[in-house]
Amino acid sequence: MLKMITKITSVVAGVCLSLTAIGQTSGNLTFSYTPTSHTGYSGTKNVLAIWIQTSSGAFVKTKVRRVGNGTKDHLPTWAQNSGGSAANALGAGCNIVSASTGATLSSFTTQNITWDGTDVNGVVVPDGTYKVTIQSTWDHSSGGTVTRSFTFTKGATADVQTPTADANFTNIALAWNPSAAGVEETAGVEGVTVYPNPSADGIFTVEFDKATSIKVVDVLGNTLSEEKLDATTDIKTVDLSAYSNGVYFIYVYEGNKSGKYKVVVEK
Repeated sequence: MLKMITKITSVVAGVCLSLTAIGQTSGNLTFSYTPTSHTGYSGTKNVLAIWIQTSSGAFVKTKVRRVGNGTKDHLPTWAQNSGGSAANALGAGCNIVSASTGATLSSFTTQNITWDGTDVNGVVVPDGTYKVTIQSTWDHSSGGTVTRSFTFTKGATADVQTPTADANFTNIALAWNPSAAGVEETAGVEGVTVYPNPSADGIFTVEFDKATSIKVVDVLGNTLSEEKLDATTDIKTVDLSAYSNGVYFIYVYEGNKSGKYKVVVEK
């Protein structure tokens, strides 16, 4: 009996260790692309689904569903993957928790999504390989449909990509950025506060005791703005309202010291 208890305890301990070894890093994925107008199709109406999947294709969460009654059979891959039937993307079985939904799109416009690393229950999913998948259909599905996935690694390390464009998707940008308690400071600039974070309108307030300049950078390292500060200034507004949802970095400089602050735009 003692040997059996010891064996069971060892098995349970091993299971617990394996579970705790799986990271569940919080963070933020930003993804954007511009769809193309299609040769041979003079119209502008199109339907669209964007969702998150595991590396094996298991459904995680819908981010966008744009479809109407007359086009509800035009997103069969998403509809079935999300729990519904291929013939009805408006069916009750299709999971659209926290998704942006609406009618058939009237133009081919740039799409932007963010994902906070959680499933439909709001639980942070285990670290690992995931996919952003798009299904886009135009011309009432008569040969005018495409599905494409973009793979990324969710974990404690940032994964920033600019996937290759194709005949259907251009200007593609993908970035997974792990959280670091909302703000990551890299050096000793004292008395810096950045708020609100995340921002619902893209406007951030930066307060500081002393600072000589501020710079704003996107996840690809592109400088969006840079400004020297007057010695009498102790507060500055950073306006990112013209930019897409996602992660940005505000650098606050004081002489040869700098602080790096990660902020999130969630409009």
